[in-house]
Formats: sequence, structure tokens, C-alpha cells
Amino acid sequence: MYKWILPSLSEILAENQSSVAECSPAKAERQWRVSLAATEHLLLNTLAAASVDTTQGLVLAAPAPLFSQPKLAQSLQTVTFTAKPFNPLALMPFQMPDVIASVNEEIAPHESVLSLLPADPLGAEQFCLIFTEKFRLVLVLATHKNGKKTFSFSFEPEVVQQAWRSLGARVMLANPEFFARLDTLVQEYSPVAPDYRIMIEFSQLLLQELTEAEETKDSIGTGDKEDKENNPCPIPQAESANPDVELLQAFAHEVRTPLTTIRTMTRLLLKRRDLDVSVINRLKIIDHECTEQIDRMELLFKAAELETTTSAKSSKTQLTPMSLDQVLQQSIPRWEQAAHRRNLTLNVVLPQQLPTVVSNPMMLDQVLTGLIENFTRSLPAGSHIQVQVIPAGDQLKLQLSPQFGCKDSSKAAIPATPPIRKALGQLLMFQPETGTISLNMAATKHLFQAIGGKLIVRQRPHYGEVLTIFLPLEVSNKHKFGAKT
Repeated sequence: MYKWILPSLSEILAENQSSVAECSPAKAERQWRVSLAATEHLLLNTLAAASVDTTQGLVLAAPAPLFSQPKLAQSLQTVTFTAKPFNPLALMPFQMPDVIASVNEEIAPHESVLSLLPADPLGAEQFCLIFTEKFRLVLVLATHKNGKKTFSFSFEPEVVQQAWRSLGARVMLANPEFFARLDTLVQEYSPVAPDYRIMIEFSQLLLQELTEAEETKDSIGTGDKEDKENNPCPIPQAESANPDVELLQAFAHEVRTPLTTIRTMTRLLLKRRDLDVSVINRLKIIDHECTEQIDRMELLFKAAELETTTSAKSSKTQLTPMSLDQVLQQSIPRWEQAAHRRNLTLNVVLPQQLPTVVSNPMMLDQVLTGLIENFTRSLPAGSHIQVQVIPAGDQLKLQLSPQFGCKDSSKAAIPATPPIRKALGQLLMFQPETGTISLNMAATKHLFQAIGGKLIVRQRPHYGEVLTIFLPLEVSNKHKFGAKT
């Protein structure tokens, strides 16, 4: 009987660590998520400011790209390993088969995709190997035959090197030429022990990301003595008490992973110079739709994660002073596009000078865009939306209000009919009229609370549903300012 000789990455880490405890899937996946979040922050903090064309590191990941920050996408070369390769002909059935070979074998400027053999045990692992000038790191989430999962990571240069040798051997068997080029890239980042300051920074970032889980664990307890002895990684009661939350987390992950692979392959195809303009336009639409749905899944995932917390304090993410002007400049075109797709008009009224607010830069754009998306889906075609940003004491108020039908004063105003919404569990709602599934208002309010804000929903006659978001101002920016359109 054929047996794999090459070890999996989890086996390599297990051999080099004193103990790696098997956990419940929810527990191990949470460890994986918070570690990836800490790693992303570490990369953002340690990569030098450089031009777009300068590559500052290499990331080998599975089963999909793990970092979505634009700076990281520009600065890191990514190679994605997948056990379920995506067929480019599904996007372009009229293209010749040589397109497949060129896409899979090409080392694009920043992204490449490689396939694992179906029987490879590595296909049951999510992993990330990072190579930069300042550190090397390997993170692995493994699923075992008994249904348990384990998460482990290591900065140890020799452990990371062993992980690369195991992964590189698989590449060499399938594509020796690609391996030679990939190995050259790996060797550019010498296997030296990371500076102790890197380790301290990572530990601090990890503690920040773990705050929610730890405070929840302390507030609800971790079970009796027998449970602790039988399960070294006990399931927090908040998780086991909310099966629909765990289901939503699993659903968001299962949807996001293939969409990320599709988007990666689409962007690889877009880098080709021999495509027809109509093909390029279709691929751009696919890329946009994938990105939009990936962002929606991330919001669902975050909302589900917040529901496992038990206090406002434990549900807060890391807040920092940030430029709202920069966020809005990036967001408003997307809001206008979302309104246009549904035959709506949108007008944004901004103050002459936007102050600095205190929030979470990584989440604010996603949460606002998700709210606008859900808002536009609930309005009939021909409606008008006004987004107004005005000062409100020591806060900034952002208000969304709809207007229906014509503005002829001679005609009696018709009261707005609120959309029909049906609850799906404790986090989701369903609109039968549009077939839309989205976060309910309670979960959306919880998201705004997590980024330091507050969401208020009111029903007004002839106006319909009006949403008001409050964001705290930075102390030094609490001043008066006018308005502009």
C-alpha cells in the first residue's frame, strides 16, 4: 500500500515542540484566527515603506491567500497551495488549454497558485510560511481523523526550514523548474533567529487579539475539574451554547475560501496581455463580485465572533485615531456603485473639514460599506439616499436617510413601507422580497460598538428607516466645522 514519506507541516511542528494539544475545532480555529491577525499587524509594522514594485517577503499559504491589506499584497509575493485547484476554463470556456498551463506555472509579480495531490495529507492543513528579512514564521492549523484540530506556530529558524524542505519537496516532484525559482526566493531571506523585539511585539499583538476570548473565558468559567482533565483545550461555554453562531462561522469560512481562490486566479488571468477587452471586463466584474462577497463573509465571521463575548469591554477591538476623510474617499465610490446597481441615487454631504475620529481603521470601512449595501437592498428602485456627515458635540454623526418617489408637494405623501424581514437564528435576517440574507440590526449594532461607535435605527413617517452612526472624535479635533457637498 502506498504511503506518504514526506511529513506534513503539523507533524514537523509536533516533533519540535514539547506538546501540541488537540482541541475542539472552534477552539483551534480561534487560535488560528487571532494568530493570523497578530501576524498581519506584525507584517504591517515591520515592513519598510517602499515602492509598489519592491518585494519585501514571501508567503506560502494554504488553502487560500490569508492577508488582504493592500500594503501586504503589494509588498509580499504569495504562493497559494490548494488541494482543490480552480479550473480557469470555467471562467473562459472558449480559451485553449494552454491557458491553464501558463496560469498555473507562471510566477506572477505577487501571486501564484499550485496544486497539491489529492492524497497528500497536507490537504487537511491550513498553513502559512512567512519569509522576510526580519523574521521567519510558520503557522499550522491541522484537522485530524478523529475530528479534533490542533494549532501550532514557530519562529525557530530550523523548524521553518524543515517546513520549507517538506513543502519544497512536493513542489520539486510536481514542477522542478518552479521549485528552483521558488527555492531561490526562499534563500534570499537568511534563516536567522528573529530579534527579541520582534518576539515581544508579536506577543503583545497576540495578547491584544486574545483579549476578547480570555475575558469571555474568565467571565463564564472553563468547566469543572473532570472536563479540564479530559480535554486540554476545553470548549468555552459561550461557543457551545450558540450552535448557530458556530454554524455561521463555518459557513462564512467555507464560502470565503473558494471565493478567495477564484479571485486569485482571476487576478492572475488579468495580468495576461493577450486577452480581449470584453474578457478583461468580465474578469473585472468577477473580481469585484468576489471581493464584495469576501468582505460580506468577513463581516459575518466577525459578528459571529463578537457574539461569544459577554460584555461591551470584551467586545471592543483595538481603537486608534484615524483619518475619516481617507476612509470616505475610498468608500464613497463603492457606495455610489452599489446604489447605481439597484437603480438608486445617492448624495453624500460632507463637512468642509473632516476631523480625526477614534475607531478601528481595518474594520470601519468594511462595517460602513456593509451597512450601505444592506440599506440599498432594502429600498425600492427609484429611491434617493442622502448620507450626511455633521458634528454632534464630541462625536461625528453620519446619517443615512431615504426618500421615496417624487417630491411634488401637491401630492399627498405616501407613508414608506418598511421591508419585510424574517429572523434566521440570532444573527441573520432574510428579506423575501429580494432574497437577501444579511446581519440583523442587533448584530450590526454590536459591530459598531466593537469599533467604538454607536448605531441608532428609527422609523420615520414618509421617510422610512433612518440610520444614524455616531463616532467619537479625537480630543484634539473636537472643533466646529462647516459643510460641503
